[in-house]
Formats: sequence, structure tokens, C-alpha cells
Amino acid sequence: MRVPFSIARLGRRGEGIAQGADGPIYVPYALPGDTILADVEGARGRLVEIVAPSPERIAPFCIYFGACGGCAVQALAPKPYAEWKRGLVVGALRHAGLGPAVADLVDAHGLGRRRATFHAQFEAGKAHIGFMRARAHELIDLDFCPILAPQMKGALAAAHAVAAALRAGEKPLDILVTASLSGLDVDVKGHGRLGAAETQALTKVAESHDLARLSSDRLVVVARRAPVVKTGRAEVAPPPGAFLQATEAGEVALSAEVCEALVGSRRIADLFAGIGTFSLPLAERAPVCAVDNDEAALAALDKAARSTMGLRPIVIETRDLFRRPLGKEELDRFDAILFDPPRAGAEAQARALAQSAVPRVVAISCNPQTFARDAALLVAGGYRLRTVTPFDQFRHSPHLECVGIFRRESKKPRRPLLG
Repeated sequence: MRVPFSIARLGRRGEGIAQGADGPIYVPYALPGDTILADVEGARGRLVEIVAPSPERIAPFCIYFGACGGCAVQALAPKPYAEWKRGLVVGALRHAGLGPAVADLVDAHGLGRRRATFHAQFEAGKAHIGFMRARAHELIDLDFCPILAPQMKGALAAAHAVAAALRAGEKPLDILVTASLSGLDVDVKGHGRLGAAETQALTKVAESHDLARLSSDRLVVVARRAPVVKTGRAEVAPPPGAFLQATEAGEVALSAEVCEALVGSRRIADLFAGIGTFSLPLAERAPVCAVDNDEAALAALDKAARSTMGLRPIVIETRDLFRRPLGKEELDRFDAILFDPPRAGAEAQARALAQSAVPRVVAISCNPQTFARDAALLVAGGYRLRTVTPFDQFRHSPHLECVGIFRRESKKPRRPLLG
């Protein structure tokens, strides 16, 4: 059914929200203040025509916008865009019963994204490479992506070549391309075990596209050079597929926020430490215990720490913090804790922290909802959430990073922390 609507606000995923007869209608690419026509099915709408544009609407800069699902909000003017994105954090905290000061959105896009996952699908032997259409399983073929950093030049061409080399299997692929100081690092997921022919074809792709390394399901196929990224004063060679902040500017900004918050700390634990994004800069000032369940990432961190002059000791511990979080006695050995979990958050670890006496805690998250949940546990345990700062290294998308700074106010929880 085609219906006219006035868009009232933006949702958490960047879609315009209008009030329908039976409840809210969610319309991707529509903006607050737009009057639109949309095809509606249930609570979902598809934008057909903008009858009267919002005064805050600007021209999108990418020809794929409106089809490609990589960017949700390109046509919103900078000021309301920043207010919307900051509001994602404010809303999540309010829903959790928290009302700390939330700083203005920090633009951490820098030169653009230094990593991207391209999807590959095959039809009649032909490969289609790009990103998925918004809220659909359809792939949008891309020739370029303007939000990628200059160091990612050649990433799409390499992805096309990888897909062509593996087209005989006709399996959907995810091709993660990361820009490093020594060239592009590519990890392919979805093909499964490689035969001799596929291995040879991928080796030729790495050579012809001058890739630093090419891996399949995190197993190295060919390493022509070690991919290296700068973290503080250290240089790290991440294992295939390792987590990395999306932009260089984002990593620098987040690291600066963390280091400033923990100035004066004498013994720090970095939980979910990965390759040492925060452990290595923090170790320029204080000893660090880096904990993660990814042995390969911790090995890369350890190697970087040992080869960098002037760092304080970094102790490595392999541990699944979801199943076995650090307990009170272990936590109380530190005067500062940093945790940067995946999108699912760190509920078990936050519950343990709430029972600890650690004076300073810094929490980093890419998910405002799980951040707010974990923050509420700490506050219930006697911590005060002093400030929250949102960082936008995922420009034009509904994703962001936030950093919360906590200080212990009381030794005992304010109320029981029920599971």
C-alpha cells in the first residue's frame, strides 16, 4: 500500500520513523521533516518519493546511496546528524536509568575507513562484489566506495580478483580487506578448505595486486610481507582477521581518551585486549596486564611489546572473560581497569567489577545498549559514571564507539546485583 507520511524522527538504525494507524512505520533513507510517499508492509516502508524535503536534507555524495546498505544517513546536515548520533548514547543510558553528562560527538572518521568486508555472490559463474542492500539479502555491485581511506585503494579490485579465483566453488564469500603500513591484508571467509588449484590462484592474486598477505579463514595462504599497523609508538603485525579499529583517527582518539582517563594509574588491566590497541599506549606509562581469549592476537601484542623500546612490562593472559571473568580478588590487585568487549558487551565481567574495590574503570563499547546495561551494573555497585564520550568512526552509519569513565564512590553495592 502506497501511503503519504510525515517523518517525525530518526530511529536507532538511521531510518525515518512516521506514525501509522497501527503504530510506527520505519522508512530507510527518510529524514525528520520529510513528507514522503512510501510503499508500506506492516511496520516497514520503502521510500518511493520525497514530496517535500526536510530543511535539514542535503545532497548525498555517493551514487550508491539509497541502494547500498553500507551508509544509512548521508543526506542529513552535519549538525542534526551529530545530534542524532549523540542521542543514540543518551537514549540508551536513559533507558537504563542513567543520566550522566554525555559529551558532544567526536568526529573520528579521519581519512576514512581502513578496513571493509566486501561480500561476494555468484550467479551463473559471474561474481558480484559489494555491500548488501539495506534490510535485504540482495548484493549491490560496487566499483568504488568514497568512505574508504586512500590506503584502501585497490581493495575492491583485489576483492574482485579473489572472488574470480574462487568462483568455481560458487560459495558466498566475505572478503575482509585491511590497510596496513606494508600494504593490503586480505582474509577470505566462507570458501572452506582450499585445494591446490585455489591456493595457486590466490597466490597469483596476491602477487598481481601486491598484497601484503592473503589468508583464507584465518589460515595464511601467502605472506609476501608482514602487515603492520602503528599502535602508540609500537608496530604490531596482527594475525589474519584480527579486530582493528575502523579508522586510524578513531584509534588515536580513543587511545588518547583512555590514556588521559588513566593518568597516574600504577597497575592497569586491559580486558578484551586484542592486539594491544590500548595496552601498548598505556604501557608507555604503567605496567599492564592484557587479557583476551584470542591467543594469536595476544601473541602479536607480546611480540610488539618486546620489540618496542621504553615500554613498561605487559603481562599476557589468555582467558575467556565471558565464561571466566576476573573475580574480586584478582581485580583488586589493580588500581585501574579498562574493558573493550565485542558488541555483546561484558555483563559477567561488569558484575564482577561491581563487587570490586578498583578505584577507576574505563569502559569502551561499539553498542550503546550493552554499554548502558554494563554501566548500570557498575553504578548499582557503587561506581559513578562521570562522563561518556561518543566517537564517530563509522560516519553515515548508526554505529559508533563510546567511552565511559567510572570512579568508585562506595565500597558496597547500592542494591543486590541480580542475575
